[in-house]
Amino acid sequence: MPQNQPSPPGISRLLAILGLLTALLASVVYVIDQDLDRFYIFEMDHLHDLAQRGIAQHGNDTRAIVKYIVDELNEKVPGYVNLNEDWMFNNAGGAMGGMYILHASITEYLIIFGTAVGTEGHSGRHTADDYFHILSGTQMAYVPGEYEPEIYPPGSVHHLRRGDVKQYKMPEACFALEYARGWIPPMLFFGFADGLTSTLDFPTLWKTTYITGQQMIGNLLKGKL
Repeated sequence: MPQNQPSPPGISRLLAILGLLTALLASVVYVIDQDLDRFYIFEMDHLHDLAQRGIAQHGNDTRAIVKYIVDELNEKVPGYVNLNEDWMFNNAGGAMGGMYILHASITEYLIIFGTAVGTEGHSGRHTADDYFHILSGTQMAYVPGEYEPEIYPPGSVHHLRRGDVKQYKMPEACFALEYARGWIPPMLFFGFADGLTSTLDFPTLWKTTYITGQQMIGNLLKGKL
């Protein structure tokens, strides 16, 4: 019987280096994770209040609500909000809609997400808390074991906790201000998966990658993690 041969020295050294780097990265992430709050620039109470004020002032005019939100955020945190309203499709978890990226960094993202025709899909299981501020329409969500849906009308917030997962549905037209805080880069795999394996819409993938990368790198250069 052939005996197991020892791994070549080069492979053993490479595995050792990879193991060390993984341990170092995990340690850094753990330490930073204990104090993530100091890296956030958006306030959850302010976003909720801002969304509600936008709805109260502009009613069913979603475009005007979005402009109201963007203008105030730009005044509150100038230089950290993308004022170029460049919409693109987003396919993730089987759901499809449009999004406008307002901010993307290592620890936060803020987008307008929605659709004029309705959609349904898998929420994903993420490394960040996700807050879905409904601006128009209604979102529904389902958790296995429940017999009634969660229903989120305009002005409400759907909080998907880090690590949780749900089925969600926008039966008809629905738009929201979506805010995630936590570790954002791992979420990108979920955001790109449908485009790489299903839709094969490479122009949209490139646009999403370009704007997200531009935002993240630009914010890092400003010292914003």
